[in-house]
Amino acid sequence: MTTVATRPERAGVPSRRRSGRRATVAAAAALLLVLALLASLALGSRPLAVDQVWQALTAPDGGEATTIVRELRLPRTVLGLTVGLALAVAGVLFQALTRNPLAEPRILGISAGASFGVVLAIAVFGVGSLAGYVWFGVAGALAAGLLVLAVASGTREGASPVTLALVGAALDASLAAGVYAMLSIDARTFEEYRFWVVGGLTGRDVGVAGQVLPFVLAGLALAALVARGLDALALGDDVARGLGHRIGLVRLGGGAAAVLLTGAAVAAAGPIAFVGLAVPHLARALVGADHRWTLAVSALLGPALLLGADVVGRLVAPPGEVPAGIVTALIGAPLLAYLVRRAKVVTA
Repeated sequence: MTTVATRPERAGVPSRRRSGRRATVAAAAALLLVLALLASLALGSRPLAVDQVWQALTAPDGGEATTIVRELRLPRTVLGLTVGLALAVAGVLFQALTRNPLAEPRILGISAGASFGVVLAIAVFGVGSLAGYVWFGVAGALAAGLLVLAVASGTREGASPVTLALVGAALDASLAAGVYAMLSIDARTFEEYRFWVVGGLTGRDVGVAGQVLPFVLAGLALAALVARGLDALALGDDVARGLGHRIGLVRLGGGAAAVLLTGAAVAAAGPIAFVGLAVPHLARALVGADHRWTLAVSALLGPALLLGADVVGRLVAPPGEVPAGIVTALIGAPLLAYLVRRAKVVTA
């Protein structure tokens, strides 16, 4: 009797420990994000104390600190939070849907679609402001994602991971050629595009984050709905069907979420590298392969990484700054190499 009663308890111990460890990791990631938010508001060519930042947010007095925090740093902090979250969650979705650990927003031509939309807005429609061509970027990303899904679904294998990757790579190359063609014949377009394509949070007002927020929220809602189905997809299509999942709907919902998130993020801040590639690997290394936990932790680590990169870019060469997209590439490349090396060591 005693052994029968204690076995379930013992069997539940690893599960409880795993859940406790994941909760601890999530709490640590949330704390890291809070610190990144605070650093984004306080640090720059004109450092501010924490109490100055708090006063500027809660009791603005029109002084220098209030102007710096509310007009310069708060908009880019809000945008960094939105874009970092969107890119990280989209990276998890892309890697799950394609079963490709190197998948990121370019894998389905989404970034190229956003770039094409931005260049089209500048060159053809004469749009000269970021707030104006952000809509074209979102539309281009959505159109590219829908085209890839439609073409892949019409093939013999259907929208399989390999088919999606191949169609996306072909579309990425085609759209990139179109972008370069338009840039080569219009110097003004090139100057506008150069500011956007580096990727960063500089020069964006809080209205830009507001424009893309509905797309981000819709993408997050879809990601939450398909999270459990992504776990089943990782076991293979046949197993997923056997577990009662409608894999077509899971892929459609996950793909739509990834396209919405990537399109919004890239349109608002440019094609920022490595956030969507490195953060999902880091999250899986910390909490395992359960997509509900991976998505949640990635949503915390993504904006922390992007905001941290933005702060580093401000501090390395004051009063100028290095765009966040360049810093994320410099940080993300060695981080990804370390994670890959660590994975090899563990599995050896």
